[in-house]
Amino acid sequence: MAQPDSKKIFFENLSGAGKAIAVLTSGGDAQGMNAAVRAVVRMGLYVGAKVYFIHEGYQGMVDGGDNIREATWESVSSMLQVGGTVIGSARCKEFRTHEGRLKAAHNLVQRGITNLCVIGGDGSLTGANLFREEWSGLLTELVEQGNAIQKYSALHIVGMVGSIDNDFCGTDMTIGTDSALHRIIEVVDAIMTTAQSHQRTFVLEVMGRHCGYLALVSALACGADWVLIPEMPPEDGWEEKMCQKLSATRSRGTRLNIIIVAEGAIDRHGKPITSSFVKDLVVKCLGFDTRVTILGHVQRGGTPSAFDRILASRMGVEAVLALLETTANTPACVVSLCGNQSVRLPLMECVQMTQEVQKAMDQKRFEEAVKLRGRSFENNLKTYKLLAHRKPETELNFNVAVLNVGAPAAGMNAAVRSAVRVGISEGHKMFAVSDGFEGFYKGQIKEIKWADVGGWTGQGGSLLGTKSTSPPNQPAKPLADTKALGSALQAFLSLLELLTARGKYDEFCVPMVMVPATVSNNVPGSDLSIGADTALNAITTTCDRIKQSASGTKRRVFIIETMGGYCGYLASVGGLAAGADAAYIFEEPFDIRDLQANVEHLTEKMKTSIQRGLVLRNENCNDNYTTDFIYQLYSEEGRGVFDSRKNVLGHMQQGGAPSPFDRNFGTKISAKAMQWITKKLTETFRQGRVFANTEDSCCLLGMRRRALVFQPVVQLKGETDFVHRIPKEQWWLKLRPLMKILAKYKTSYDVSDSGQLEHVVRNRPKESDASVAM
Repeated sequence: MAQPDSKKIFFENLSGAGKAIAVLTSGGDAQGMNAAVRAVVRMGLYVGAKVYFIHEGYQGMVDGGDNIREATWESVSSMLQVGGTVIGSARCKEFRTHEGRLKAAHNLVQRGITNLCVIGGDGSLTGANLFREEWSGLLTELVEQGNAIQKYSALHIVGMVGSIDNDFCGTDMTIGTDSALHRIIEVVDAIMTTAQSHQRTFVLEVMGRHCGYLALVSALACGADWVLIPEMPPEDGWEEKMCQKLSATRSRGTRLNIIIVAEGAIDRHGKPITSSFVKDLVVKCLGFDTRVTILGHVQRGGTPSAFDRILASRMGVEAVLALLETTANTPACVVSLCGNQSVRLPLMECVQMTQEVQKAMDQKRFEEAVKLRGRSFENNLKTYKLLAHRKPETELNFNVAVLNVGAPAAGMNAAVRSAVRVGISEGHKMFAVSDGFEGFYKGQIKEIKWADVGGWTGQGGSLLGTKSTSPPNQPAKPLADTKALGSALQAFLSLLELLTARGKYDEFCVPMVMVPATVSNNVPGSDLSIGADTALNAITTTCDRIKQSASGTKRRVFIIETMGGYCGYLASVGGLAAGADAAYIFEEPFDIRDLQANVEHLTEKMKTSIQRGLVLRNENCNDNYTTDFIYQLYSEEGRGVFDSRKNVLGHMQQGGAPSPFDRNFGTKISAKAMQWITKKLTETFRQGRVFANTEDSCCLLGMRRRALVFQPVVQLKGETDFVHRIPKEQWWLKLRPLMKILAKYKTSYDVSDSGQLEHVVRNRPKESDASVAM
């Protein structure tokens, strides 16, 4: 429930005047680090603090001099889309000594820096906490030497985890992980085409010396035949089982096999399992043409994904807020992601649990290691096992159908594959419905088998076909059980109609569940939808290219129209990821005065060193202020300072291969939905038939804050604006002030949800698992 305005807390009450904040990146680089640096710098400057770069990590802090430089607003321009870290990262043995930390303290107090934002892994953050704990003693030594002022008696530390391995406990995702998955999946998709051409087996080695997250999730995202990770070594005799699995796959007509190996993979006895060993094994036992591809540092490279830019921007802003609110008694914290929320956790609690994982693995307590990794990791592993390894045939219990409704969305096919294979594993006979509800009432229904959905995870669009028609009043032969994988509000409205029709047709008294799938992300009851992440990446990549097209030319502003119907999610969140100056949406009404203020704001920026501007417009944000109108307005008002260009992104936002996030979100949410179907069918099976006629037997499965929740569709009617086909309350509206702040607009930002230091939870309740972060 929304808080009354009187109880809300706004960050305008938090001032950074008189404070100095330094930001550094340490350890291995990760895509998205620059977005975090940019957010720290701009948020720090916005609240009136001085902000400093520390170049080359802890080495730069120890060496001082030009390695510690004051940052300006313009110094972080054009950083958002750059991979790695532009302020550098380096290992520093000297910082591990008392003398080295004393030098670092001296260099900080010389500039009045008592607030430190560290972006790195658990080693970097542990070092920062030790530095904070020793600060008082270090300062005393410096005062005795006449090199410090006593007023700098406390050092405040906030950490952000930058690591492609996602090996830090306490956060669903670390900065860089999603981008690394993009690199891996791009390679896998490319390899699959050549593997199919020559009927080859490919063994891919991915990073993960101590953590198998990248290997596990990429295996889930591409439907790999086998995966080897350090947290869960295979049982003895795995070599024969793996070869049997590969042989069985080929015998069903599949022309390729994919095996993914984490670089730290081991067997039950601690012996390393290398990619070359796996290749030799397959060649020796099966004679398959087998090749090895070691991805190496390509996984760290390239531009950050939309997810990483948004994550890093949110974390950077939250880190500055945490520094403004900290006191001498506040423990060092790390900004983490839980579900779709930023949270603050005690840094050392996270570090200690991360170290516990390695201890459990060293002591061969592998089941415990998996649990310590967190609910998301554990569910990824369970889902992979469920989908990759077919169970023996069992007695078929029920007939279950799956269909796509509405417009296509990338990730739908991964969701269908998951539903089919989990359904078969649960003992059901699975049916596929072509062309949505139109195909449903026309009888375009056929049985779909395990092998029929092989290779579907990486396919874009909808292989089943999808149309936006609703179920007719006189349905033809309805199946016994129905599962709808819907798009936008069409499936939601259709479920409501089917629910109403139960009074007339007993055939509809069966469990029904909808999984949200739409690029617009406008389904009531769910914070996220399958397909939205792929669309965001398409928008972000296109905006990068469009801005680059103006590099070296005169100053230019680009007006970009995005999809979304009346929902401004793509324009707003895409604007945050692409570094937009403004985003016009239906949910936030605007008039000609707002447009004029935006033009004047951009004009002032263009007169300085900013050369490119970016404005996003949701397609239905206003009937009169069209994309052409806004383009002409900016062109006229910016005359003499900048020129303008426009671009309508159109259906490219719906196309392309699904992102790793959408593949995995679709896979896991659909698996959960199918397990719910099985439970409901079992509960309602009486006297030889299913009869489910309660509200809770017709649900939408959605991600709400930190949880995946089954919600009766009839209860969601009150949360829906049916005229504009959007939810009445939308969580992402809270992110809009971030985009404005980072674009140098004065705005109000509600921080009521921030400021509470939570604690690391070893085992979250099952229903709390949003697993949104893949």
